[in-house]
Amino acid sequence: MKTLYIIKIGGKLVTDKKKLASLLDDFSSIKAPKILVHGGGNLITEVSAQLGNATEMVSGRRVTDFKTMNVVNMVSGRLNKYIVAQLQKRLCNAVGLSGADGKSILSKKRKATEIDYGFVGDIVSVETGFITTLLNKGYTPVFCPITMSDDGVLLNTNADTIASQLAITLSKTHTVHLKYCMDKPGVLSNIENNDSIISMLSFDTYETLVNTQAISQGMLPKLHQSFSALLNGVKSVSIGNFTLLKPSTKHTKLSL
Repeated sequence: MKTLYIIKIGGKLVTDKKKLASLLDDFSSIKAPKILVHGGGNLITEVSAQLGNATEMVSGRRVTDFKTMNVVNMVSGRLNKYIVAQLQKRLCNAVGLSGADGKSILSKKRKATEIDYGFVGDIVSVETGFITTLLNKGYTPVFCPITMSDDGVLLNTNADTIASQLAITLSKTHTVHLKYCMDKPGVLSNIENNDSIISMLSFDTYETLVNTQAISQGMLPKLHQSFSALLNGVKSVSIGNFTLLKPSTKHTKLSL
């Protein structure tokens, strides 16, 4: 099977032009087929505040009302095209996408239980035919954190989940390596100390850290999606900062 790299970038990294440029240099140099998935959480929060909209987070997930969804669409679209343009400058033939394009990622609106998350989508299916066609023709898909429901409603979807579900689905036809690039240099044993990187994180250790509440709320969805990917056919999962794609960079590698 062909090797495929799926790289997810998020946090403050997407708004730090110097760090983002360095990462895009490394990403563009990957010769194998590749997909980039980006979030926009920090920027969405910033723009929402400028517009007078309060941000509500529950267990690392954004509650998305109608006003916030409009901000998500605006910020994600602008950021997506900026990243595509920067990749094109680096001779990487990128194509900016949401889940609505090619009906590539279908979701359903999350049901309101004790918490109503609003316009938040839980992924139902990934259309691999469309994505594989792009990859086979030499294009590099760049996905923003927006999917769509079957009745055409745009939904805010966690970018970590998008990356994981793309990796799981495409692992049926590719050897997939999933890498999460964020603000921190990896999973830390001490959130206040960036040198406390856990170089190898097993599933058992992960469960212990969750039970002892030693993992930050923002990291929980990422780790959940990471282990889900490993359990469902993805070859490897790594977590680090903007230098993750460079050789010999310290980071966290996950294992079952």
